Amino acid sequence: MRAMSSLYLDYFGLHTPPFSITPDPGFFFEGGERGAFIAGLLYAAQQAEGIVIVVGEVGSGKTLMSRLLLSRLESKIDTVYLPNPSFSRDEIIDVIARDLGVAAASQGMRLEALQQELIKRHESGHQVVVLIDEAHAMPAESIEEVRRLSNLETDNRKLVQLVLCGQPELDTLLAAPHLRQVRDRVVYRLVLRNLSRSDASAYLDHRLRVAGWRGGRIFSWLGEQLLLADAQGRARRLNLLADKALL
Repeated sequence: MRAMSSLYLDYFGLHTPPFSITPDPGFFFEGGERGAFIAGLLYAAQQAEGIVIVVGEVGSGKTLMSRLLLSRLESKIDTVYLPNPSFSRDEIIDVIARDLGVAAASQGMRLEALQQELIKRHESGHQVVVLIDEAHAMPAESIEEVRRLSNLETDNRKLVQLVLCGQPELDTLLAAPHLRQVRDRVVYRLVLRNLSRSDASAYLDHRLRVAGWRGGRIFSWLGEQLLLADAQGRARRLNLLADKALL
């Protein structure tokens, strides 16, 4: 998209593409209750009380919210981010442990080795947040394996805070009878909704301003209405359409 968007950057006096589909926290739009959403997610992730679920339609901005969350967590919070959750039950704990610098252990000892590392970090004043994006695509047995991390705790605090982000299919996955123990540990469920039409219009203007636009309306009234009608409040779709409209 950068190569194509360079065709209009100079024409409009922009210093960066305003509608890249690559999630960029620098373009975060606080409107549409998204400022309140990230504040709630930040609070939930720092409580270390159980599992946090984030649900949103495809293209709603979940990945941007995930990256924004990781960038805003306090420095004493160590993070593991898994953008691709398609690990098997035997792999996923190893991946998390490796991200935290835990040496490889035999299958029977890997959770114990990870627990010792988590205790060490807790004693040094650090907290660990594991954020799994696209969690609706996880094998059910891998979710159950990750759930075991929520059993690791001190007398007054969980050693790991789990955040699972996914499409609405995540709710369907977690409703399975054999994942009851996972559901029982969910303490927060946040829904990222698509933008309303007025918020979507403000979103377009916001991204243009961040990219350097200092003029009036770029899109005609009719052109913008067509964009909004097609995108249906989905941030990614808005970006794709708006970028093409500027060419």
